[in-house]
Amino acid sequence: MEPYFKHHVFFCCNKRPAPDTSCENHAASELQTYAKERVRELGLSGKGQIRINKAGCLGRCDDGPVLVVYPEGVWYTYVDREDIDEIISEHLQHGRIVKRLKI
Repeated sequence: MEPYFKHHVFFCCNKRPAPDTSCENHAASELQTYAKERVRELGLSGKGQIRINKAGCLGRCDDGPVLVVYPEGVWYTYVDREDIDEIISEHLQHGRIVKRLKI
């Protein structure tokens, strides 16, 4: 059976009170929204393609911000839109893991 989405991407958007580390303290929601809009602009969203989702705590906030790509189960950290663009282009479009961002 084919998966509904080719890639399902979950962004940890968990927020913990300071001084604890959390992904939301690194603009996770803003960059998740950017990724979702970018995938849509590229015509890559929808059934059989790519789904970008927010998630609660994924348990790796100390490595954060983090996102995970399924079905591969590849975890990434990122800093800015350029990192998100690289993950979209390299991993989601061309199937190449972005080694410099992989955790």
